[in-house]
Amino acid sequence: MNLQNKVSILIPVYNRENLIEETVQSALNQTYKNIEIIVVDNQSTDNTWEVLQKLASQDERIKIFQNETNIGPVRNWKRCIDEASGEYGKILWSDDLIAPDFLEKTVPYLENKDVGFVFIGTEIFIDGTDKKTSHYFIGETGIYESEKYINGVLFDGGYPVSPGCALFRLKDLKKNLLVDIPNKVNSDFAMHAIGNDLLIFLLTAHQYKKFAFVNEKLSFFRAHEGSISIQSDDGKLPLHYNLASAYFLENYREYLIYKMNTKIWLFIKGYSLGSKKDGEKNNSFGDLNNKKLSLNFNYLFKKILKKIIHLGIRVRALLLTKI
Repeated sequence: MNLQNKVSILIPVYNRENLIEETVQSALNQTYKNIEIIVVDNQSTDNTWEVLQKLASQDERIKIFQNETNIGPVRNWKRCIDEASGEYGKILWSDDLIAPDFLEKTVPYLENKDVGFVFIGTEIFIDGTDKKTSHYFIGETGIYESEKYINGVLFDGGYPVSPGCALFRLKDLKKNLLVDIPNKVNSDFAMHAIGNDLLIFLLTAHQYKKFAFVNEKLSFFRAHEGSISIQSDDGKLPLHYNLASAYFLENYREYLIYKMNTKIWLFIKGYSLGSKKDGEKNNSFGDLNNKKLSLNFNYLFKKILKKIIHLGIRVRALLLTKI
């Protein structure tokens, strides 16, 4: 392992006075020692900045910054990246945690120039409860073709969209974090912070032949009322991830557009779109995706068949409980 390669742990934060110390401590506890911890406070209205000042006074690896005004979540992510000086970049959300050996287990894979990023198994825990679920365990530890991630995250599920469970080269984070994403529903991606994260993965996967996966639980996502995924209603999350996916396909994978059209068509059929409270216009199928509106009927058949099989399994299980 080349310990000369510094890792910048990037923590954008807003109003996390009760959580930020635990998050920073999980970064400080890394067994991989060549790190800097960049924390940018987005003009918190609680005591977050005071907590950060105390932490920074205790460890010189912690470098803290505060925006003059609240610049929105995605621009704050970018500020973290811009302030960093490492070879590699690890985004750590201000309410999440990483295991002490996260960097020790992931950094070696980026020494392979064909590998664009590394992600690991993740536990999502609900704050204040004993409820925990495991996610993103796609197979054995190793190196995989990038197309496996691209197809997996766009169509199959089970792959991460949040870079909070991954390690990237810092130069790729700088290049592939898009603050604004062109779209046809006039949605402000810089403020929603949904979809920008997925595009970091997709654009990096497009630029490299491989990605790596570590089959260990080394990342811990906290689900609570203040997290973006909890605050966003059921329609906003899939809408913005579909819009980001459509942007990627139109620019880099046109041959998959019909398949994505089918996925979005199924989504629209299952959920009535149009977020009046966010001021976004009512959406039609054409508004959401692209000019090529044909469907991939092979993919549609497979999705419907999968639902029928799943429903059959549930009905059978229900009947067995009544025997």
